Amino acid sequence: MITVSGLTKQYGSRTAVKELTFDVAAGRITGFVGPNGAGKSTTLRMMVGLTRPDDGEVRYAGVRYTDLRHPACVVGAVLDPRSMHPGRTARNHLRAMAAVSEIPANRVEHVLADVGLETVMDQRAGGFSLGMRQRLALAGALLGDPQVLLLDEPSNGLDPDGIRWLRNHLTAFAARGGTVFVSSHLIGELSMFADDLVVVGAGTLLVADSVEAITARHSAAVVMETTQTTELLRALAEHDLAAEHSDDRITVRGATKAQMAQLALDHDIRLDGLHEQTPSLEDALLEMTAAAAEFTTA
Repeated sequence: MITVSGLTKQYGSRTAVKELTFDVAAGRITGFVGPNGAGKSTTLRMMVGLTRPDDGEVRYAGVRYTDLRHPACVVGAVLDPRSMHPGRTARNHLRAMAAVSEIPANRVEHVLADVGLETVMDQRAGGFSLGMRQRLALAGALLGDPQVLLLDEPSNGLDPDGIRWLRNHLTAFAARGGTVFVSSHLIGELSMFADDLVVVGAGTLLVADSVEAITARHSAAVVMETTQTTELLRALAEHDLAAEHSDDRITVRGATKAQMAQLALDHDIRLDGLHEQTPSLEDALLEMTAAAAEFTTA
């Protein structure tokens, strides 16, 4: 549904996005992740014409965003939940959006109910919490009954119940054939419902693949505890298996528990502990983006 080709943006001597190319499939939820300063927000802004790229383009089903006849009916975007007049009620905020985009006014009440704001639609947005503003911003994105949702950190300000609601809402949208492209720092949450990931670092593409494939690239580790560390390390070396050694614990990557148990048995080595560590999606992404992180902790 979305094709991003060679997207590039420079601010003075700093390159925010460099030759970014990837596809986003319809009927799936694609997470957009990377460390701070990776170029995610700049990319999203270029995808909806708010920032002009120095090079490259974005197409929706083969059509540039600027050439879409009714953009709001194709792409719904939430890039900043604070971009609403604080003095307007939720209903009037959406009525203004609908008028600008030539969307029937009867869609307003429908989307407000859809995001759970029907009881506060006549309250001013200035009194809303960040979570309520997130819901109102999503209602605005849904006004045109779009085919695509572009969301920048939509979980910010939502409580656990709100995060679950958002997850279910986006999953249902994709199940109906919609396309969801969502940036988030909550990798654990994103792993619960995303199908694919686009990972960026320092403005460049690191990987674009399914969640399952990305996790599979980072093999599990087998951790063994034994008082016979010398003998075990020697046995591992004989089988060309690299190991990490710390006190009485030896870690081997790219092997299974069954293989390590058999090896210990064959060499008459007693194991006091044997377990497998499977890397989480968060572990995989942190490893992948470590070199491109703008800020790191000790």
